[in-house]
Amino acid sequence: MIRIVKTDDKRVETFCLRPAFPEEAEKAAFAVLADIRKRGDAAVADAVKKFEGAALEPRDFAVGDFDSGCVPPRMKKAVKEAHARVKRFAVASLRKSWSMRTPGGGKAGEFFSPMDRVGVYVPGGTAPLASTAIHTVTLAKAAGVKEIVACTPAGKTGEVNPVLIYALKLAGATEIYRVGGIQAIGMMAFGTKTCPKVQKIAGPGNAFVTAAKRQVYGYVAIDQVAGPSEIAVLTDGSVDVRWIAADLLSQAEHGSGWEKSLCVCTSQKQAEAIREEVLAQTATLARRALVERVIDRDGILIVVAKNVAEGLETVNRFAPEHFEIMTKDALKVMKGVRAAGAVFAGPWTPESSGDFVAGPSHVLPTGGAANMFNGLTPDDFRRRHSFVAFTQKDLAQTREAIEAFAETEGLGAHGRAATIRFETPRKANKTGKKAQ
Repeated sequence: MIRIVKTDDKRVETFCLRPAFPEEAEKAAFAVLADIRKRGDAAVADAVKKFEGAALEPRDFAVGDFDSGCVPPRMKKAVKEAHARVKRFAVASLRKSWSMRTPGGGKAGEFFSPMDRVGVYVPGGTAPLASTAIHTVTLAKAAGVKEIVACTPAGKTGEVNPVLIYALKLAGATEIYRVGGIQAIGMMAFGTKTCPKVQKIAGPGNAFVTAAKRQVYGYVAIDQVAGPSEIAVLTDGSVDVRWIAADLLSQAEHGSGWEKSLCVCTSQKQAEAIREEVLAQTATLARRALVERVIDRDGILIVVAKNVAEGLETVNRFAPEHFEIMTKDALKVMKGVRAAGAVFAGPWTPESSGDFVAGPSHVLPTGGAANMFNGLTPDDFRRRHSFVAFTQKDLAQTREAIEAFAETEGLGAHGRAATIRFETPRKANKTGKKAQ
């Protein structure tokens, strides 16, 4: 059922407080990860057979030589265009090293170095997400990472979609494994004989992948919580309801059944028209059954707000992965956004443009995590280093403060490290030893 409610309805709060980590996913992830830590490749193979249906030996995990001739020219063109746009945005967004002069004439600043080996997860269960290959691997490559491991589920056949392989290789993946789910996260995080461990894992996934990423944090770094897809659309009636309905359905069709689509509008009449259009369009979709699962789980909610300002506040509470502002003066409204993974402003910016070709990565925080996490950037694949290069004058100016902190905190050696640099060296005796 698609409900229409007011902003103060308790169901809005329930919708906003969706769980990021379902309990069943947490339990499953814990068991599989523990087995992989203990048995390595053998446990990965068992999990692949159990959850994906393919009987693979560890020697079969890696995707070998690939003939791109089987990829349709139309798809090659699309992949190349998306890659070029994402790469351009990624390179432009990289943080630059910088420095400033210290009061005593020295320098302080930041510089960056790429990670050595990272892993990306590319979903491929209900749909082989070639676009995700572009929106993850391209960023790691732009950051300068030399070893980029990609894992993706291959299903019962054990074969990876050729368009996905083409996209991964074009983007810069150096290793590709036909392993998905929790087992892929465990393999990359702990390392096995087949796949040495990585330093960081990035990329979206279902609830089980998301739970696994959270549980390996500390063994490796992770990018964020990126689970089932979400969208929020704020509209004031100035945009065609057909467009609004299509955008809401664009995220509901991903396939897990736990997707969330929130529409906030400013009139009851408009809300009813949007609901009618969503149901009408659902009936025409090839993935209708998947969308109906979302509807049956109350995953699509329409909220009527008094005005755009109240509607914006509701969306901020939801903290969506994707936020479309389909109103007049969308860029002006955007200034009030506080929590959203990515924002799409204006009627000609459907969320799907961001999914495929716009430029920013579509790997974004879900489950309310946009309150505290950002979307994936090339800098997520780099290490930040601060540096300080004091002069004698700088240390002299700060010596008293260093000594005061050291005394207060009971850290005598800290204070001495500054003090000793201003003491006269002790003279050596005739034997060449320092005087006591």
